[in-house]
Amino acid sequence: MKLSSRIKPISYLKAHAAEIVRSLAEQRGPFIITQNGEAKVVVQDIKSYEEAQETMALLKILALGNRDIEEGKTIPLGDAAEHVRSQRRSR
Repeated sequence: MKLSSRIKPISYLKAHAAEIVRSLAEQRGPFIITQNGEAKVVVQDIKSYEEAQETMALLKILALGNRDIEEGKTIPLGDAAEHVRSQRRSR
């Protein structure tokens, strides 16, 4: 699917909202809505939005982990495992 075929003016959105919703549900690609010739809004189906949010959350977790590694805020796996074992024994 070409994204260029899914760029529409706001007047098209107003006149064809139901058609756009159907297309989003079927094809799962976003629509770019323009106003005065400039891209202003991206409209996408809820499943794609949720997937994008989950992906962003995972990428944030990875970035935080990489930052911890760079800052030396890590411990060897064996030390972490021993810490967990000792916590379990003390309960």
